[in-house]
Formats: sequence, structure tokens, C-alpha cells
Amino acid sequence: MTLLTGTNRRTAGLVARERLERHGVSALSDAELLTILAGPNGGRTADAVLGECGAVQSLPHESADDLARLDGVTPRTAAVITAAVELGRRTLTRPAPRGMRLGSPREVAEYLLPEHGTHPVEKFGIVSLNTKHRLLRTAILSTGVIDASLVHPALVFRAAATHRASAIVCFHNHPSGDPTPSRDDVALTARLVEAGTLMGIEVVDHMVLAGTDYCSFKELGRL
Repeated sequence: MTLLTGTNRRTAGLVARERLERHGVSALSDAELLTILAGPNGGRTADAVLGECGAVQSLPHESADDLARLDGVTPRTAAVITAAVELGRRTLTRPAPRGMRLGSPREVAEYLLPEHGTHPVEKFGIVSLNTKHRLLRTAILSTGVIDASLVHPALVFRAAATHRASAIVCFHNHPSGDPTPSRDDVALTARLVEAGTLMGIEVVDHMVLAGTDYCSFKELGRL
């Protein structure tokens, strides 16, 4: 992490733009990229944001309101930064063609992580699959406050039945960044498997997403 301090702040934007023109965007530091986004007084903004977050990898967990509370970050600049983060996330989200086969936890994780791995609040959803584990539909069923998303098995299998699914992968994200399943996650998975058996819809896996990492109940041998 490189902070821009002192007199460097006054010329940081100009220097960063010159380096961009000469060497390309990949040559710029995190601070320089933030400086360009922030515009005038961008060096102070970069200092404030990196000083608070520690690294740009933490930015997906910060809202525009959170950033705007920092000294040196205006509401407009906070909006620009959060919009840039979201735009970057969307460039990593590949379209999911109906019928794409998701035959392994790794394939499911590669499909889900770009869109669902870094949200600042916990979300629970399902990936509905046919008998050959080809994608039918993905749906978010619950969005809660941090680390407190609640979902009932009846809601899960009502959605799965609507999608005409033969099997489902359940998933939720951990805003903490740690994909280790909690005791509540383990208990919920057991309830979902039991309900799926009654409904005739197999619970293939339960994925816990956290940033760019994941934990699969199937890989853990718990399904």
C-alpha cells in the first residue's frame, strides 16, 4: 500500500495521469488509481480511503455512506469510487447460459463468486439444476443484515419447485471474509437436506462464499 502525503497530494493527480499515459493502467499503484477517480484533491482522498480500508480489496464491503464519512472524501467522490468497484465486479460476472453444466463445487464457485462473493450484507440463494446438473436458474431468496440472513426450507423448495429443479445448490455469503461454516450454517444445511428428501429435490451442495474464497459442504464431506 502506498499513501500520498505532504506536498505530493497537490500534484498526485497530474503525476498519476502522466504515468497512466506513459506506462498504462496496470503500472499504477492502488493510491494512484484512487487519486485519478477522485479528481481534484485526489491524493487526500487516496490517503483517507487506504488509511481506513487498508487495501482496495476491502472496498466492496464499504458503502458510499461509509466512505463519505472519511475526512477528505466528498459524497460525490464516494459515489464515484463505489460505482467503479461495482463496475469492476460486473466485468468479472460472466453471463450464465441456460443449460451450463455445474458438475463440481469448483465450477459452482467460479460461477457464483464474482457476483455474490463480496456483498457487504449476507444473502442466501439457490442454483436450480436439472437431472444432469445443468443450470436452470439462480435466485436470491433472502437478504439480511450482516451475518444474519434467515431462510426457511419452505421458501427454498417452493422456489426450486417453481424452477422445476431436480437438484439445487444452496449458497450464501459471509461478509466477514471467512468462508468457514458456522454452527447455524451446519444446522440449516441439515434441515434443507431433510426437507429436500421429502420433496424429492436433492441438495447437491451448500456453498459459503467470502470474497474470492469459498467453502463447500460437499468438499468437506458433509453432503
